[in-house]
Amino acid sequence: MYFKKILLAIALIGLVIAAFISYKIYNAMFKPNTAFNNEMAYLYIPTNATYDVVREQLEPLVDNIDNFDALASQKKYTSNIKAGKYAIKKGMTNNDIINTLRVNNLPVKVSFNNQETIEKLAGRISTQIEADSLQLLEVMKDVKFLNDNDFSLKTALSMYIPNSYEFFWNTSAEQFRERMLTEYKRFWNETRLAKAEKIGLTPEKVNIMASIVHKETAKVDERPRVAGVYMNRYKIGMLLQADPTVIFAVKETTGNFDQIIKRVLYKDLEVDSPYNTYKYVGLPPGPIAMPDISAIDAVLNYEKHDYFYFVADVKNFGYHKFAKTLTQHNINRQEYIRWINQQGVNR
Repeated sequence: MYFKKILLAIALIGLVIAAFISYKIYNAMFKPNTAFNNEMAYLYIPTNATYDVVREQLEPLVDNIDNFDALASQKKYTSNIKAGKYAIKKGMTNNDIINTLRVNNLPVKVSFNNQETIEKLAGRISTQIEADSLQLLEVMKDVKFLNDNDFSLKTALSMYIPNSYEFFWNTSAEQFRERMLTEYKRFWNETRLAKAEKIGLTPEKVNIMASIVHKETAKVDERPRVAGVYMNRYKIGMLLQADPTVIFAVKETTGNFDQIIKRVLYKDLEVDSPYNTYKYVGLPPGPIAMPDISAIDAVLNYEKHDYFYFVADVKNFGYHKFAKTLTQHNINRQEYIRWINQQGVNR
């Protein structure tokens, strides 16, 4: 009888221990373990990160980091870290969090436009994916890659078609560049290539011309007409005389792309640069900015007309007055000069 009591006591102790272990396991796996008030929190796990890096980000987001540690070790997550961006939802359990960190790498939207240089583009992209600006710049300016794909250091910016794209946050610089090359080839489909050939321009030259059109007018509906002016000049070998190219030439020769130039001065027209289309016939050696798709398509579908000149319309801001003759253009131009002088714009 005494022996049976001992066995019963041992059994009861065993049940208590099992219950305690079960409770601990339940808490570790199935009890909500988040400590933030928002509906979502995000973790950005770098490439080759250790568990300590993950733990440091996670600790402020959970109620009990020790419970998380125990389950992470048991499920071997501590030795199988995956880089990326992950969303932790309010009320998640440790088990939910670990499963999320294993398989739910979220894509991020990467957007860019209006970049003047490849350096500025690299800086813009580095704020949106893991790769830093120096890594991006190194692969973007890789001479072998550029030569193999018919680009140069002057035209490297042409490969990046401004838009919004989905990437994983942990995308490397090389992966970003390769994806952009794929998007470039997709953009230059048979239809666009045929249009470029029909107007006598390569995709590279279309992009350069589009960069000028893009800088000349922000009005999308006016871009085909502006493109028509420059195509008229280009086809007869006339100087393009595009003010945005002069502004770029000033910035490039001074090395200061942050300066703001609202007015081109006569002395600027004398800057000796292949980008200065007041001095050199034809297109500059590369784009003066990153043209958006509307500017590229404006060149490919430029308006057929007899205009050779245009100047800002002071009565319809954002648009321009177009002229077929230099005489009419000079009348329009004098109106603009009087207006800009009244505004006190000297640079």
